[in-house]
Amino acid sequence: MQPPQIIRFKLQLGYAQFLQVYQGIAKNVSVIADDGRRITFPAMNIRAFLTREGIYGNFEMTLSAENKFISVKKLP
Repeated sequence: MQPPQIIRFKLQLGYAQFLQVYQGIAKNVSVIADDGRRITFPAMNIRAFLTREGIYGNFEMTLSAENKFISVKKLP
């Protein structure tokens, strides 16, 4: 059995940009991971990190060996 994948990425998403998710205009977020891969995932996976300014910071996403979303956390 393969271990889960850990993908680190930086996100700079303004509040107005994330508002498009609520309006139904956008459903996914696409970023370049620290290792150079482009990853696309449902915007709702990072909704918990939304502030009045938007979503900014370094994050770590965990995926199963089958590339299924497990979790995401904001790094200090």
